[in-house]
Amino acid sequence: MAEARVKPRRESVFAERFGVFAECLLTGVWIVVASLGVVTYPAAFAAGARHLRRRTAHEGGGWRDFAADFRGASRGGWAVGVGGWIAVALAWVDVQAVRAGLPGGPLVGAVGLFALLGLAVAGLRAAAVWTPGSRWRALLAEAGRRTVLDPAGSFLLVGGAVLTCCSALLIAPLAVPVLGAVAAAAVAVEERYRRR
Repeated sequence: MAEARVKPRRESVFAERFGVFAECLLTGVWIVVASLGVVTYPAAFAAGARHLRRRTAHEGGGWRDFAADFRGASRGGWAVGVGGWIAVALAWVDVQAVRAGLPGGPLVGAVGLFALLGLAVAGLRAAAVWTPGSRWRALLAEAGRRTVLDPAGSFLLVGGAVLTCCSALLIAPLAVPVLGAVAAAAVAVEERYRRR
């Protein structure tokens, strides 16, 4: 009879939170697999963020839902991916200008890297709120505004990106599941902004 007791609430809260953490790590793997198309990373992050939103809302979801969201987000997301790679190439040119010792190179390099960080944060914020039928242009415009108006949230996302880079430098395979944590951070930052 003692075995039929209901478990204390603390264990279920712990199990629920650990389940969300494990789901973040799994989502990171899904994001990496979906990003193998090189320009599909915005759609992969959007599908991952939507999956995590469903998970935290107790709406279920799984690989099939992730794949369906990925297909939907890919419709306009590939253009965002191409734009992101163009921004990275421009930042690389800025860094080369700094290394070459061109006049004004350090200023141009700093502005370029700062702009690249801002674009990355805006992209993460746009992906975090993507829903089927959303237009990427409108999402990015709103995300750019939130990036400026919510510097604390933007800084948290920069910290997540730095954590991912550090993980990749220390143990390269660790960067794969950490991407899910970055997607979860973007979802949390957007939820925090929405509630404010």
